Amino acid sequence: MLAFSPVHDAVGAAGTVLAHLTTLLEPIAGGAATAVAIVLFTVAVRLAISPLTVAQVRGERRRAALAPQVRDLQRRYADDPARLQTELFALYRSAGANPVAGCLPVLLQAPFLLVTYRLFSTAEGGTGLLDERLAGVPLGHHLGDGLAGAAGPLFAVLLAALVALAWWSSRRMRRAAAASAATAASAATGSAATSASAATAASAAGTPSEGTAAAVVGRLLPLLPYTTVLVALVLPLAAVLYLVTTTAWSALEQAVLRRPQRSPVAVDIDRR
Repeated sequence: MLAFSPVHDAVGAAGTVLAHLTTLLEPIAGGAATAVAIVLFTVAVRLAISPLTVAQVRGERRRAALAPQVRDLQRRYADDPARLQTELFALYRSAGANPVAGCLPVLLQAPFLLVTYRLFSTAEGGTGLLDERLAGVPLGHHLGDGLAGAAGPLFAVLLAALVALAWWSSRRMRRAAAASAATAASAATGSAATSASAATAASAAGTPSEGTAAAVVGRLLPLLPYTTVLVALVLPLAAVLYLVTTTAWSALEQAVLRRPQRSPVAVDIDRR
């Protein structure tokens, strides 16, 4: 339990902030003040950690711009792994990119999202959050508790929103995967045309096992957004409100940050 004490304290502090926000909103939102506070609190948290997401996307774009040079180095030093690692490190350093930096923003975001999730899915905050109501339905109400009264329509609207967001995100993933596959195929074809041997072309295209694994991942990734709908089926109403809000924010964030770039950054790394 001591290991989780910092998380418990953070959840308690977040609960206090949410309680004060609810008090401020009561004159405006009335009985829906707590639900509105959940939405605003979630947006505030996501806005606070958005610089991490921006850094992650920028890092991905830098690494994507270097992909042709990376493939060239992989072909050139296919038989010398040590030299390949040295050259790759020099490439990323000269471009100001880091092949593992994309993981850092995700890791830094995790504690914030964990605290927010626990606040809205448990009574750990100590503020009686789950006892508050929205349209007469307790925020601690689960689907398994019944759909009588306003519970049925309320959950139906929230789940429909999650399905719509999942469909939109899945479609974006499929389009991105198709564009990436087309780019890789074009690069492999060009490399094969200019290669001196069939072995070099095969190396550029990748091994059959790698292609199969990539195909499986490509089919599974677009299904991941729909897991939010499954998770919502077992969460209390407060957590479902949080899930809809944070999912909508993520969709908007991805649409803005990952919009097509008019002029990709060219990185000159041909030092020879």
